[in-house]
Amino acid sequence: MMYGPEKSDSSIVAVKPANKAGQPGAERAEPRDGTKGNTNQPRTRRTQSRASVSPGLERVRNAARQRKKGKFNALLHHVTLDELRTAFMALKRRAAPGVDGVTWQDYEANLEGNLQDLHARVHRGTYRAQPVRRRFILKADGKQRPLGITALEDKIVQRAVVAVLNAIFEEEFLGCSYGFRPGRSQHDALDALCVGINTTQVNWILDADIRSFFDKIDQSWLVRFLEHRIGDERIIYLVRKWLKAGVLDEEELSVSDEGTPQGAVISPLLANVFLHYVFDLWAVQWRKREATGDVIFVRYADDIVAGFQHEADARRFWDAMRTRFEQFGLELHGEKTRLLEFGRFAAGRRKRRGLGTGLCHPSG
Repeated sequence: MMYGPEKSDSSIVAVKPANKAGQPGAERAEPRDGTKGNTNQPRTRRTQSRASVSPGLERVRNAARQRKKGKFNALLHHVTLDELRTAFMALKRRAAPGVDGVTWQDYEANLEGNLQDLHARVHRGTYRAQPVRRRFILKADGKQRPLGITALEDKIVQRAVVAVLNAIFEEEFLGCSYGFRPGRSQHDALDALCVGINTTQVNWILDADIRSFFDKIDQSWLVRFLEHRIGDERIIYLVRKWLKAGVLDEEELSVSDEGTPQGAVISPLLANVFLHYVFDLWAVQWRKREATGDVIFVRYADDIVAGFQHEADARRFWDAMRTRFEQFGLELHGEKTRLLEFGRFAAGRRKRRGLGTGLCHPSG
């Protein structure tokens, strides 16, 4: 999905037409649901269905929609016993245990007693986050990929807190963001990209990848971004606990000022909050102020695709994005970020110029 400078629940594609003398810039939008030419795709939803949200969280969501700049100072009471129970029931039954060694079946054996005790500890402030247990799994190329396993009670509390934070930030996030959001999928992101390409003048595609994004998130900036909307220090305190719980690798505990907990339920939401402020809002303003032609954006977690009418816009955006990310401790992956000349006539144009596949790197 691509957005213009103003958010709209009904917009899926918003582009900036080329500036013309004597004519003001304009934004146009396509309806999100039932995208033409992609009728077999499931319809996306702005948030979870109304039936799956408690009345209290529905009120939070309505307040977030109405007060775009207000802070929420009382949120922890929405982490109810019912929310904790719902969070537990949503966990995978056969997931490997974390450092606590507790399985889903172990906890379920005395579920109500365990949940009441957990609820009391969360609200008294005596709940303690546990380190993430690190394991390594073998990748197809023979390398190992680290996998984080969170303790069961941390999963429960994180999922309940995510439900509360989603009620607020789903009213904040822009439509170009698709990764790890309720009612959105990879298919919806591809659907939006297809619509954007087919309804705007896109001659250049910038495919951007952030190097080790989840490991490089600056935790100080992340908390500052959360505090734009979250004024309840108890919620911020819980997030800080999870960020500082550390990783247990064999018997060695490591704690960092960078990154979000590997494999944690809370991490995808925190990542979206970080890139909402670092990329999404900034990219929309860049398009409004700097672009001379059509520009579209789709972001799925840390994978970003931007389409441009003009090559000059694409290259200036690439440079500006690199600088923007560096300001927040992020780096574009040099080998995975590329600029592609696009369109039905792109191959012919490049062939006439004696060029190759259409892939352009920073020096290209």
